[in-house]
Amino acid sequence: MLETLTPAQPDPILSLTIDFRQDPRENKLDLGIGVYRNSRGETPIMEAVKAAQTALAETQTTKSYVGLAGNEGFNQAMTSLLLEGTDGYSRVSTIQTPGASGALRMLADLMRVANHNTTVWISDPSYVNHRPVMEAAGLKVRHYPYFNRETKLVDLNAMLDSLSSAGKDDVVLLHGCCHNPTGADIPFEAWKRVGELAAKNGFTPFVDIAYQGFGEGLDADAKGLRYLADNLEEVLVATSCSKSFGLYRERTGAAMVIGASSERAQNAKGKLLNLARSTYTMPPDHGAAIVEMILSDAGLRKSWETEIAAMNQRIVTLRQGLATALRERVGDGRFDFIQQHKGMFSVVGFSPELVKRLKDDHAIYAVGDSRINIAGLSEARIDYLADAMVAVSDK
Repeated sequence: MLETLTPAQPDPILSLTIDFRQDPRENKLDLGIGVYRNSRGETPIMEAVKAAQTALAETQTTKSYVGLAGNEGFNQAMTSLLLEGTDGYSRVSTIQTPGASGALRMLADLMRVANHNTTVWISDPSYVNHRPVMEAAGLKVRHYPYFNRETKLVDLNAMLDSLSSAGKDDVVLLHGCCHNPTGADIPFEAWKRVGELAAKNGFTPFVDIAYQGFGEGLDADAKGLRYLADNLEEVLVATSCSKSFGLYRERTGAAMVIGASSERAQNAKGKLLNLARSTYTMPPDHGAAIVEMILSDAGLRKSWETEIAAMNQRIVTLRQGLATALRERVGDGRFDFIQQHKGMFSVVGFSPELVKRLKDDHAIYAVGDSRINIAGLSEARIDYLADAMVAVSDK
């Protein structure tokens, strides 16, 4: 049987990490993998997370099974974090999943069961896992225009014009904030336009919100999603705690279904649990227990909110510093879009050849589409990165 298998293509991002670790150069800089690093180049454990996991170790009395839906306290806490105060809050169901990718797959499987003719529209470009997950579930995938490679900003007119042809068999996948990979976000007015198109044409929005708190703040980053929850009967949501809580390896996420009624949302939850039973059965508990404790304890929650706000402000400062350094070197504002982008990433518009030169000549590792992880940069390396970007782009 196994002789029929051919070598798999290496993961375009994770393979960079392997290459980086094997690179002996002392000046190497990893801007590929999407993790937050502090000024010392470390991916820290947040103080609230440290306190919560210490408390859990002292108070937990069992490691017995939790259930197919995972930690229901976590589910409620995450639902409140995203949707409390919206009309959709009373007609939503939530299950815990193994990370946001687990949520994507569970909701993709749900779409396939609900309507075999579903086509999922994703942005061009989009998160590297969006298309393969949807196709693995048997769904059709279509791209809508999103990123203007000249301005490095969102091409709103092209995006909205394309989505105007989406219909009742379609699901439109939107990045809740901090678009991955580009860093270019749509303004709130565009969220309203998408909501109007969805109400008129009958398509279902699917919001993947993996970076809440890393754009303009916890509440501002959820504003577009909350508008849809207030104004539409159906919305699908995938969310992650990898970045917002720094729980990368704990694989902590959630899938939410807003229905026209609470009964419909609960029917969807029942189907999701059946689908989960036939795949991973139950999600891991540790990360969810940590998040539940943080969001339900006033002191821990305040500590978490303070720390994520500081991380967010540091990313903004890194963006400003890099844009300024580049402006000083090239004498114009061609790289000013870096300061306008939101979240951890920016696509800087370099060709694969220029990205390779960054790696070969300067030991700077970036994804092939020229996505760089601003949150992986340290203040001390801004000038080095700016010098290298100018050097390769001038050749």
